[in-house]
Amino acid sequence: MPIKIPNNLPAADILEKENIFVMYEDRAYTQDIRPLKILILNLMPTKITTETQLLRLLGNTPLQVEVDLMYTASYLPTNTPVKHLTKFYETFDSVKSHNYDGMIITGAPVEQMPFEEVAYWPELCEIMEWTKNHVYSTFHICWGAQAGLYYHYGVPKYDLPQKMFGVFPHKRIFTAQDQLFRGFDDLFYVPHSRHTEIRREDIVNKPQLQLLSESCISGVYAVTDLSGRQFFITGHSEYDPLTLKGEYDRDVSQSLPIQVPQNYYPNDDPNQSPMVLWRSAAHLLFSNWLNYYVYQRTPYDLSYL
Repeated sequence: MPIKIPNNLPAADILEKENIFVMYEDRAYTQDIRPLKILILNLMPTKITTETQLLRLLGNTPLQVEVDLMYTASYLPTNTPVKHLTKFYETFDSVKSHNYDGMIITGAPVEQMPFEEVAYWPELCEIMEWTKNHVYSTFHICWGAQAGLYYHYGVPKYDLPQKMFGVFPHKRIFTAQDQLFRGFDDLFYVPHSRHTEIRREDIVNKPQLQLLSESCISGVYAVTDLSGRQFFITGHSEYDPLTLKGEYDRDVSQSLPIQVPQNYYPNDDPNQSPMVLWRSAAHLLFSNWLNYYVYQRTPYDLSYL
């Protein structure tokens, strides 16, 4: 949240030079407050698990948030009870006349398929085009980030020789305008679980995009457009402590080729309990997005998007 200060307080200049968000009294007194409206397009097969993970992070701020959940009508999920979808989820047809302060597009287990071969790709393209005029800031996660970069900017994805699987150290790339990583340590950790990647050179060669964070091991992590209205996050900061363990145990039980997730178990021993190295960074990431790129920027009247 911003610091509200008197209009002419001398500290204001110092704080602003340090990129600390301050709000002068005049603006604070005229601010209209309302709940933020956030839409989540949940593409993950385990929808209940994913919605719980995201809601946990969205709920850890002083901001009041109203959430709508959406799934694709062109592909009926098989791992979530129809009763749950009917009761709690909407389809695009039922929300496309609405406007939202923010939207989250999740990952999906289809990354090794060409985008155009994904069953719901045409519908997803329609949704991503719709966000340009109906959502103030959109937050794409993992495959959702790859899909968004490909659709909006033509950035390709590439197959990896083996799965990027584990919890990896990241650094932020300091820019004067970046508020997404405000308050982060110089080194922070993020879980990754994917068979494909986007490459740094494809991002830096796009003048419309800015690289915000990367890892020397897992590569590009966070990308934004220049307006801060689109974010592309390649990792899974929202993961629970045991999510990677569940994926690893599943693959082992099915005799699939899978390596022990790196930096996850003490001494890389899957017989030990996992260590959570990413929780604080995850909460800060989502609260910064909500505060600086949604709450502070979106118009009070969403019809003006």
